[in-house]
Amino acid sequence: MLKGKKLVSKSASLRRKLVLDIINRALKPLESMYIALAGSAKKTKEMFPALYRHFEELIKQHIITPGKSIFNSSKIGGMGGFITTNVMKRLPHIDEAQIEEILGNPSNKSFLEILTRGFGINRDKEKTYTKLGNGSFKRILIANRGEIALRIIRACRELGIESIAIYSDEEKDSLVVKFADKSYNIGKPKNYLNIKKIVEIAKQSECDAIHPGYGFLSENPKFARLCEKRGIKFIGPSSRMIGKLGNKIEAKNAMLKANIPVIEGVKEDLKSKRHALRAARRSGFPVILKASAGGGGKGMRIVEREEDVFNAYESAEKEALNSFGSSSLYIEKYLEEPKHIEFQILADRHGNVIHLGERDCSIQRRHQKLIEEAPSPALDNELRELMGAAAVNAITAIGYEGAGTVEFLLDKNRNFYFIEMNTRIQVEHGVTEMVTNVDLIKEQIKLAEGAKLAYNQEDIKVEGHAIECRINAEDPSNNFAPSPGTVVNYLPPGGPGIRISSSCHTGCRILPQFDSLIALLICHGRTRHEAIARMRRALDEFIIEGVKTTTPFHKLVLSKRQFLKGNVATSFIENNMIMEEMKGLKQKKEALPKEKKVLIVTTAVAQYLVKKQDAPGKKINPWVMAARQEALNEGSLEE
Repeated sequence: MLKGKKLVSKSASLRRKLVLDIINRALKPLESMYIALAGSAKKTKEMFPALYRHFEELIKQHIITPGKSIFNSSKIGGMGGFITTNVMKRLPHIDEAQIEEILGNPSNKSFLEILTRGFGINRDKEKTYTKLGNGSFKRILIANRGEIALRIIRACRELGIESIAIYSDEEKDSLVVKFADKSYNIGKPKNYLNIKKIVEIAKQSECDAIHPGYGFLSENPKFARLCEKRGIKFIGPSSRMIGKLGNKIEAKNAMLKANIPVIEGVKEDLKSKRHALRAARRSGFPVILKASAGGGGKGMRIVEREEDVFNAYESAEKEALNSFGSSSLYIEKYLEEPKHIEFQILADRHGNVIHLGERDCSIQRRHQKLIEEAPSPALDNELRELMGAAAVNAITAIGYEGAGTVEFLLDKNRNFYFIEMNTRIQVEHGVTEMVTNVDLIKEQIKLAEGAKLAYNQEDIKVEGHAIECRINAEDPSNNFAPSPGTVVNYLPPGGPGIRISSSCHTGCRILPQFDSLIALLICHGRTRHEAIARMRRALDEFIIEGVKTTTPFHKLVLSKRQFLKGNVATSFIENNMIMEEMKGLKQKKEALPKEKKVLIVTTAVAQYLVKKQDAPGKKINPWVMAARQEALNEGSLEE
């Protein structure tokens, strides 16, 4: 209530008191309305936290505003009445009959999707394929770094969930640390694999769940098992399922039971190099040795002759042990010049499964993906439907839950074969997001909360075409040698249909202890031709200085006639002699112009001053800083 001040004049005091009384009487109903509204909001937040967060975001974005009738509703204490009287009836695209159907007879359509449609939001901007989860996640720890950690932070923020990051000693200035709600130092880089340490941080920070991202511990069943034991939700399938599908032999046997074709080979781990030789003779050369516990091209060797089996076995065994902690190998017939096609899957705990189309990942070097696109130019609608149905049937048969990827090889005769199942989000998931308008990270989190898929397979629509280039700190003219260092100038491209997934910035250090990924550049167009044109333009615009990058490699690939025609296979680089041409394009080390020297020195000085300022008990004299900057501006740094 308003309070008046004492006035010198008695008459003036009486007049002021009269005015205040009138104002207070006028404000009384508004005060009651506010109390009722606050009580209703509090009750809604307690009973329906996820729905409350959804409406809160809509109000923040000015998509809805409460109407006057909210204060007069006799059902303000009930959620159903609140929605009906103050929101649903105000929607221009929903009539009374639809309201009754939504509230009284839930259908297979997403309740939030119908609300969103009613609010007049453009569904093409983002689609949701899940109904509400139980909204149980308040805080999620991200057991990863770099681009994917930043990607998960953004998804958490949009869902109203707090994000907890971890970082090594040399990453305290990273964007992940800057944008996470809270961060914990884990010490040395190797501690990204320290299961107990990460879970302990999650418990200490009272996290409800852990998102593993990709790489590191994302497909480690021991990590998922410890999360389960400590009462923390692992955002992914169960530890049992990860273990089952992580073992390639078990995964292939599971697919055979589901009547999914697999490549000919042994159905068990190889016992010795002589066992490998006998199996190779039965299958016929060429064959390929693969790590049973791995993926991503590690522990793989193609063998074309009998005399090479032993050396290939020993080499693959050693690499598998170093990469995955297991030296187990298996062998299968090697398909020459196949296409690598993978299907993105979403599956809930209620037995519902859908796929969101395929990605073509055929442009590879040593089994490492370099360029991905969706949809695949190799598939027609009939084959796409057949392979998609096979992927869904396989996932349904094994009882999988969460986001995942079923990977196939497609031979020259258009026969497809299962090769592996990835139980995590993929590096290239953004390609699918661009053509389906689905935020896969948010859907993954909601599925882990217990959400139910709200769409059928026929509701999934792929629009346009998207291509991704992985921009790595590597020198493609020198056999893709790593190029760690400091990025002294970073300017990403822009314009329609361009997406950059990166945690890089000017002054960012590319550390040799980690993956060399700088950015994922994704371009979308109405057609494949337009997507390629945008990618070529974006690659020309992308400025990254201070380290070597794979940009020249991508430009060369996208200029090839066979790529433009869609004739790609896993042997594309070898068949088109890309590496030989890259070596011919190797440039001499250019002398840095004066402007770049100034930029490098300025960046180094700025980082030094920040560190010095952060030091306890030390202050920087602003006059000294001004003098240094003036010297730089006047060109005191001579060549």
